[in-house]
Amino acid sequence: MAVTEPAPVVPPSAHEGILRRQSLRESAARTYARSLPIVPVRARGLTIEGADGRRYLDCLSGAGTLALGHNHPVVLEAIRKVIDSGAPLHVLDLATPVKDAFTTELFATLPPGLADNARIQFCGPAGTDAVEAAFKLVRTATGRSGLLAFTGAYHGMTAGALEASGGAQDIRVTRLPFPQDYRCPFGIGGERGAAIAAHWTEHLLDDQKGGVPAPAGMILEPVQGEGGVNPAPDSWMRRMRRITEDRSIPLIADEVQTGVGRTGAFWGVEHSGIVPDVMVLSKAIGGSLPLAVIVYRSELDLWQPGAHAGTFRGNQLAMAAGAATLAHVRENGLAQRAATLGERMLTRLRSLGAHHPGIGNVRGRGLMIGMELVDPEAAPLPTTAEDGAAPPPPDPAFARAVQQECLRRGLIVELGGRHGAVVRLLPPLTLTDEQATAVIDRLADALTAAERSPNRRAAAGSIH
Repeated sequence: MAVTEPAPVVPPSAHEGILRRQSLRESAARTYARSLPIVPVRARGLTIEGADGRRYLDCLSGAGTLALGHNHPVVLEAIRKVIDSGAPLHVLDLATPVKDAFTTELFATLPPGLADNARIQFCGPAGTDAVEAAFKLVRTATGRSGLLAFTGAYHGMTAGALEASGGAQDIRVTRLPFPQDYRCPFGIGGERGAAIAAHWTEHLLDDQKGGVPAPAGMILEPVQGEGGVNPAPDSWMRRMRRITEDRSIPLIADEVQTGVGRTGAFWGVEHSGIVPDVMVLSKAIGGSLPLAVIVYRSELDLWQPGAHAGTFRGNQLAMAAGAATLAHVRENGLAQRAATLGERMLTRLRSLGAHHPGIGNVRGRGLMIGMELVDPEAAPLPTTAEDGAAPPPPDPAFARAVQQECLRRGLIVELGGRHGAVVRLLPPLTLTDEQATAVIDRLADALTAAERSPNRRAAAGSIH
C-alpha cells in the first residue's frame, strides 16, 4: 500500500503572504485566483484543503478536468508505474507502450462509426491547441477557409479558437444562432425554436448572396460550457449533422469539457446519436494532467508531415493517467451514474426556485449543471416572443455574491454565461449521494445569505 505523504506545513500567516505575492507577481490576466482566494495544499476526491486549514468541496474540478476528482488512487498508481519503470517521460510523437495503451483505451470509448475508421493527432497540451489542429485539418482536407460557429461558443484562447468563440469578429467565421430554451434567440424556445435555428442555418448556407465564406467545417459544443451550460437539443444536433453531411462540410464536435462521462454519456454527441467527422478532446482525457488530441475520419487525413506539431505532444504521465481514467469511467459506469445523480441535483435545484425568486433557470446534463441568476424586480429585456413574455435580465452581481457566500461555506463554484450570471457546478463523477446533498445544502444557504447581503447590488447596473 502506498504511503500517503503529509500535507506541506504552511504557517497560518503564510496564507495571506502567498496570496499577496501572487497578486504582485502574476499577470493581470489571471482569473480564478481573483474570485477564489485560496491556497490549496492538499486534495482528495471532492475535497481541497487550503493553507489556512479550511476544507472546501470542489465543484470546479479544474474547469471539468478532474473526472475522478483530486488524486484518485487509480490515477496515482498509473503515474507511479510509469515513473518507477524508468520509461522516458518526454518522447515528442514517438511510439511508446504507454501511448499505445492510451490510444487503444480511447478508441474503445469512441462512438461506433468513428472508432473503426479513425485517426488521432496528439496536439499541444491544451484544448485550444487541439481546436487549432481541427481547423487546420478541415481546411487542408476541403481546400476552403471559412468556419461555421455558434453564438455563445467557447473554444479556447488562441487566435483561431477565439475567432470561433462567441463575441469575436473574423470575416472567415460565420456566426449561427445556438438554440436554447430560456433565452431563445427567436423568443420561442423548445423544439420550435430549435427548428427555426436549424432552418436559419440551412437557408444561410444555401443563399448564394448570403455572404458566407465557403465553410471548411462547422464546430459546435454538445453542451455550451463557458457560454452558460446550454445543452444543444438532440433534434437540432441531428439536423446539424444532416445539413453538414448534405453539403460535404466536416462537423467538429468540441468535447473538451463534455467528454469522458461528464454529461451522462461517455461523449456528449451520444445523446443525439450523431457521429461527427472530428472530435476535439482534452481536459479529463489526461486524468488531471495536460493532454489534448483530435480524433477524425481517416478520409480527412490529407495534411503533410509536420502540418501540426508541438514539443509537448508526448506527455507519458498524462497518457498513463488518461488511460487509467478512461478505463475507470468505462468499467464502473460513471457516465450512467452522472446521468442519474445529475438529474437528482437538477430536480432539487429547481425546487429552490420556489423560495428564491432570483433563480431564473436551472439547466444542464449529467454533472454539468448551471443555475442562471436574475433580477426579478428589473424590467425584462426586449423580446420577440409571441406571447410578449421574457425572462428577467441576468444578475451578475448577485451571482458573484452567491459565489463568495459559497466560498465562505466551503464550496467552490464557477460562474459562466454571457453576463457571468450562471453558477456552474462541475463536480467529479465520483460524487457520492451524501456529497451531492452537502453541495446543494451549501448552495441553498449561500443563496439565502446573498439575498440578504447589503452589497448585493454594488456592482449591478451594467446590463439593466
